[in-house]
Amino acid sequence: MATMRAIDIKGGKGGIDALFINDKTPKPQVDHAKALVKVKCFGLNRMDLLQREGKYPVPPQAPKTLGVEFSGTIEELASESESSFKKGDAVFGLAYGGAYAEYIAVSTHMLIHKPDELSWEQCAGIPETWITATQAMYLIGEFAPGKSILWHAGASAVSIAGQQLSVANGASAVFATARSDEKADFCVKELGAKAGYNTETTDWAAEVQKATDGKGVDIIVDYIGPQTFAGNLNAAARDGRIVNLAALSGTAFKPGMPEPNFGLFVGKRLRFEGSSLRSRDEKYQGKLRDQLHDHALPKFKDGSFKVLIETVFDWKDIQDAHRLMESNKTKGKIICTVS
Repeated sequence: MATMRAIDIKGGKGGIDALFINDKTPKPQVDHAKALVKVKCFGLNRMDLLQREGKYPVPPQAPKTLGVEFSGTIEELASESESSFKKGDAVFGLAYGGAYAEYIAVSTHMLIHKPDELSWEQCAGIPETWITATQAMYLIGEFAPGKSILWHAGASAVSIAGQQLSVANGASAVFATARSDEKADFCVKELGAKAGYNTETTDWAAEVQKATDGKGVDIIVDYIGPQTFAGNLNAAARDGRIVNLAALSGTAFKPGMPEPNFGLFVGKRLRFEGSSLRSRDEKYQGKLRDQLHDHALPKFKDGSFKVLIETVFDWKDIQDAHRLMESNKTKGKIICTVS
């Protein structure tokens, strides 16, 4: 059996020190509509930290190797692959897993041709981030021009993408929260948010109400969970949509967390909906790939949309990359190059 190098986890799960490069990893095979891509770069996502610890529900079709977004060149194509791709093409894309490796087998329905205007590192930071933001805004949040929107964790990669999408696509107002003044200011100065709020020092929900003359925001995209739940109910407008993508503050209400007024659900006619991208089928993800390609890619090419990269690591330093992500001090993507 052909082998390759890939990031592996000693014992199958564990802490950062368990990460290592395994040079005896089986090289993936392609069938149906898949391509074999030689990976140039891959992007880190918070789900990688959870999967490393055995705390993430990995889809059944995913390999055990971490990583869902990458850039690279096509080395082989299966018989049912999309006709627009050929061997040698420079591409980037989204996968169910396996990106922390020399090679990845991925459906051509989830690939995009790499533009000359973008680097390998930039392309590896687009797929999961921008597709997740698009899904949250449009498919779940029902965004339309003229609606207002609030992005929690404003300096996270998904919210950085989401704020740019919101401004470019006609939001009446874009708001963001973060855990420091520096990150809140970053959202305003660099991403075009109307206001950014430090959740550690301000009553952000009250400030959103003031900024909207008591109306509230039409869409809230949240990753925090219990800690922001009460504030979300207060900050949302009537008929608002609250989209929950993660629970970084835990999965249960704890003493000291703000108590939610559940009467606001009825009084405001709110909808609270959870969602994830990785668990979706290929057809669903493919539609989002098409939307990214048709609507966002031209703006990447002309520089209107920016892929903000915090740090680029050699993949030999994967432990340092995971430590940086766990620090919660980043503004933008962490990318690894495969050497």
